[in-house]
Amino acid sequence: MVTNETIRSAPKVLLHDHLDGGLRPASVIELAHETGYTGLPTEDAEDLGRWFRSGADRGSLELYLDGFTHTVGVMQTPESIARVASECAQDLAADGIVYAEVRYAPELSTQGGLSLEEVMEAWLSGFEDGMREAERAGTPIVIRAIVTAMRQFARSVEIAELSVRFRDQGVVGFDIAGPEEGFPPSRHLDAFQLIQRENFHITIHAGEAFGLPSIWEALQWCGAERLGHGVRIVDDITVTPEGDIKLGRLAQYVRDNRVPLEMCPTSNVHTGAVASIEEHPIDLLRRLRYRVTVNTDNRLMSGVSLSDEFASLVEAFDVGLDEMQWLSTNAMKSSFLAFDERLRLINGVIKPGYERLEADLQSRSPRLV
Repeated sequence: MVTNETIRSAPKVLLHDHLDGGLRPASVIELAHETGYTGLPTEDAEDLGRWFRSGADRGSLELYLDGFTHTVGVMQTPESIARVASECAQDLAADGIVYAEVRYAPELSTQGGLSLEEVMEAWLSGFEDGMREAERAGTPIVIRAIVTAMRQFARSVEIAELSVRFRDQGVVGFDIAGPEEGFPPSRHLDAFQLIQRENFHITIHAGEAFGLPSIWEALQWCGAERLGHGVRIVDDITVTPEGDIKLGRLAQYVRDNRVPLEMCPTSNVHTGAVASIEEHPIDLLRRLRYRVTVNTDNRLMSGVSLSDEFASLVEAFDVGLDEMQWLSTNAMKSSFLAFDERLRLINGVIKPGYERLEADLQSRSPRLV
């Protein structure tokens, strides 16, 4: 079995991680002092971390989102946004992640008077700082931004325009997030069409708290290239008592067209999308060779790292090193990075990294004489 040490050492790729869902508890407290935010439930870092985790694990997406009031509350100045972004890059790099796309809704940081442009500049400068610090620490990472619009608000076109304006400064795509039920992606058709006209990239939160119609709209109306979560695609897959598998037309389309699924196992358990890791459809979907990727969603709220997510899959489904490499390569192929840069990371970092780990594993295996 793959050890936790090997998992942490393995070169990993992360496509679905929220900036405001990954703060360090100690930083939340320090930033609250610096910015004058007074709403925290506790000022003890360990207690605060536990508070976020217990609050998120309540079986509901809407309840899961409650904790963001506090993280967003301390992200209302350029300095705080830049710090959060820098620490995000450093934390991901320290976990063995070599490429990451981290998303955030900049409109959430305008409550204190910042413009959308000021939020973007602080966010991207923080990423640059974090990449420099990770390089100095010997854990280099490439990190890019996905700009998110909130589906329950009415600024998606403005946010789409913003993402395009910053596309040459570290932004690689556009997303919508927030409560799915009652806020279908087709409400934001103008924003998605703007992104398509600009030859830019789209990922959409779909098929998490809501079912197949959410996935269908995201793909067929809105032009999603990837599905954020997409866990409910399993509702269109029938497994008979004899073990035969039949794909519905939407499930067939998703597999045939290699639509990447940004799956977040622990978060899906916490929001009630699935009952447990052992029952998560990621196992069925990977065996059916869907374009599955493994992600964290919100590291603070769910109390996970990407290494933790892989460790859960190793324990639940006996995922091996070769499967880890396949999943990581899936994610790199599915990223919104330019093609030549994707190839450079696959051939120059990911493949050699797993080859070294495999060789090390073989060297430590007992030999029969």
